[in-house]
Amino acid sequence: MKEFLEHGLNMNRRRFLSRLSLGLGSVALGSLLIPDLFGGGSDAAESAFIPGMPQFAPKAKRVIYLFQNGAPSQLESFDYKPRLREMLGQELPASVRMGQRLTGMSSGQASFPLVGSFYDFKQYGAAGAWVSDLFPHTAKVVDDICIIRSMFTEAINHDPALTFFQTGAQQGNRPSMGAWLSYGLGSENKNLPAFCVLLSRGKGNGQGVYSKLWSNGFLPSIHQGVQFSSGENPVLYLNDPGGMSKTDRRKMLDKLAEMNQLSYQEFGDPEINTRIQQYEMAYRMQTAVPEITDLSKEPDNIIRLYGPDCLVPGTYAANCLLARKLSENGVRFVQLYHQGWDQHGNLPQEMAGQARDVDQASAALITDLKQRGLLDETLVIWGGEFGRTNYCQGKMVKDNYGRDHHPRCFSVWMAGGGVKPGLVYGETDELGYNITRNPVHVHDFHATILHLMGLNHEQLTYKHLGRRYRLTDVAGTVVKDILA
Repeated sequence: MKEFLEHGLNMNRRRFLSRLSLGLGSVALGSLLIPDLFGGGSDAAESAFIPGMPQFAPKAKRVIYLFQNGAPSQLESFDYKPRLREMLGQELPASVRMGQRLTGMSSGQASFPLVGSFYDFKQYGAAGAWVSDLFPHTAKVVDDICIIRSMFTEAINHDPALTFFQTGAQQGNRPSMGAWLSYGLGSENKNLPAFCVLLSRGKGNGQGVYSKLWSNGFLPSIHQGVQFSSGENPVLYLNDPGGMSKTDRRKMLDKLAEMNQLSYQEFGDPEINTRIQQYEMAYRMQTAVPEITDLSKEPDNIIRLYGPDCLVPGTYAANCLLARKLSENGVRFVQLYHQGWDQHGNLPQEMAGQARDVDQASAALITDLKQRGLLDETLVIWGGEFGRTNYCQGKMVKDNYGRDHHPRCFSVWMAGGGVKPGLVYGETDELGYNITRNPVHVHDFHATILHLMGLNHEQLTYKHLGRRYRLTDVAGTVVKDILA
């Protein structure tokens, strides 16, 4: 009894300060610093942030991000530049380049010969959007997507550019977009994580992806992405060890939760409660995950829609179909990475193979969500970390050329979730080198995604090491012109 009383009276500095901060004094101070905190006005309702809840009516409930890792060329996909064909082999004018920083792979080149797309383009849809012959399936759903041709970033190499798109910062150790949405909105399904990650690899030159891209950063670890594998066990270490029954597992978790709760009462570390939540989530996932990841029960018309590769675990097509299943079951953010888009050489052949990997399944996902009545509430995104140069990297050979990294302008597309369908937004110059209208920075892109999910990007913050951080850092403007 004596030991129990001593444990209950144990008070360390962290626990004392955390309890002190809950007093009436902090409430009074809050009302002075934020006059509208208890005002109940419309501005207060929109500005106040409560983790796990949208700040205003969302256009989208969930996101599926089809990230094309390695940077697909916009000049062979969605930004048609016939002038480049006319100027084949001519030098890139210095007035166009304007001294732009180059990568180490092309900085030593004596010349920068222009090269147009090896593939033809045609116009599709009500808006007459130009789409390359490499993407015939995407062309069929062009009236359902919004093509942004004026994306830009400062990062010129893969790792910082990829990290920037995923976390809003070029350096690591920041929360990923999926973690921010998990923190800001929570999960729609208590039996599944709010943030899931799927990986696939094409036949082209690949760039690596790392767990820092789906990290929770300084947010509680319950918000980190859960990576699914293509093996027998989609989520590693989820199943019970041999000889342990479901009842035994439940008893073990209950006892473990009791001990963790005692530790929390003693030390006040919020990560202890997070760990309890993770154990409970894993227990519930044991039932939900196997059913969702079983694609063999999908009807024949769905298999035909996505293509036969959708029955091969770990392929892009299989992951697109799995993304639809996860999304319709309440997963807030599904992040899909498809590697192989880094075509510094032999671009016509390699990019054709990459396009075949992703074109049908990407379009199928749009069609599938639409026919299920889910597209309006699901935001689908397709694109890479930067674009490709309009000049040839290295020596140009007929029908065989490569393109270097180009952060100044590139294309992505978005669909559903409150985005205007059938829209082509932004323009680049006739040589596809600089943006001439409606530039969209990465921070603007993030601000717009958060807005569609019912979150004010300036209000979705988390205090860490004395500073309030956000996904968009200290920048970002919602691109209202693309909102439905």
